[in-house]
Amino acid sequence: MSWTRRRLLATAAVAGAGVLVGCDGSSPEVGPTDPTTTEGPSDDPTSDATTGDATTEPSPTAPAEPTRLRVVGTVAEGLTVPWGIAFLPGGGALVSERDTGRIVRVGAAGSVRTVTEVAEAAAAPGTGEGGLLGLALSPDGRGLYAYHSTDDDNRIVRMSWNGRALGRPRVVLDGIPRATIHNGGALAIGPDGLLYASTGDAGDGSNAPDVDSLGGKVLRMRLDGSPAPGNPYDNQVFSSGHRNVEGLAFDGAGRLWASEFGNDAYDELNLIEAGQDYGWPRTEGPTDAGGITGPQAWWPTDAASPAGLAVAHSTAYLGALRGQCVWAVPLAGRRAREPRRRLGGEDLGRIRAVALAPDGLLWVATSNTDGRGDPRDGDDRIVRVRIG
Repeated sequence: MSWTRRRLLATAAVAGAGVLVGCDGSSPEVGPTDPTTTEGPSDDPTSDATTGDATTEPSPTAPAEPTRLRVVGTVAEGLTVPWGIAFLPGGGALVSERDTGRIVRVGAAGSVRTVTEVAEAAAAPGTGEGGLLGLALSPDGRGLYAYHSTDDDNRIVRMSWNGRALGRPRVVLDGIPRATIHNGGALAIGPDGLLYASTGDAGDGSNAPDVDSLGGKVLRMRLDGSPAPGNPYDNQVFSSGHRNVEGLAFDGAGRLWASEFGNDAYDELNLIEAGQDYGWPRTEGPTDAGGITGPQAWWPTDAASPAGLAVAHSTAYLGALRGQCVWAVPLAGRRAREPRRRLGGEDLGRIRAVALAPDGLLWVATSNTDGRGDPRDGDDRIVRVRIG
């Protein structure tokens, strides 16, 4: 695989292997390591999660402790199941709402303005976990890609963006299997300038290993939706054997990482490579099965349900729905070290989206209005999180 390498952020090498951890910091079974995964010392007991503004200082380029996270402000409140976050060159971000089909512009100082509504996503009956999902801004900043459900399928569309308004959706790729569960939905533009997308198995495990199906995959394509050069099959499929991937992110060396929902055993953090089979439905969690690529880190399913994913400073940050926290996972090149449970004591509830902002902070979005959570005042909200 030939990728154009570019350094996204300064990274620090660490050593280790994949790990198994529990929601409370315990090790419920014997794993590759014996991790200590408690919250650790208080980051700043005098700091409250108050409303922030556009003058928040950026995080250091290379924090001494990149697994240490601290809420430093609230970006926006009153959202409905925020899912995808695409940062804009001029500041702020476009944010998708899964259940309403809205794309809103969230200003750096907290303003929220509806930009458009993707009618097909909002109107799709029995959407469940589908709807309006991931977003990705085109490299030139003039187009927005969105992943959304319709009556019949999941699809990726492109809308022009002029800095103020979005144009009408134009289909880039359709025919992705949809169901009330396991719709995938993550989008990312790689350092190679190609578009990556994650899809779910749509509740049918047979889709995942079938390389002729777009379900249960990580896809790789040109920006017009056609298969990328060098793909392992004669279509958009890049990797197979996925149950439901909702997070994609590249590290500083151009490696692609994915957060994946398990069934009744283990959730996973996977390093994604061309042509690899990640096991579903044959395996779940660590495995020595032939022809299967196992995860780099894994959790009991009640500890994570990992959704959004960001990578910075050789650390992966996974938003956990059932786990109600952010898992910070140090990365040592192609390997993961022991995860650290963070923000679980901030009373944020279910956490879905995690995105790295241009200023080096994380935007972390709650998902308490999705029918499975306990909404707090102001939910759903996006908070600003300092690394280190």
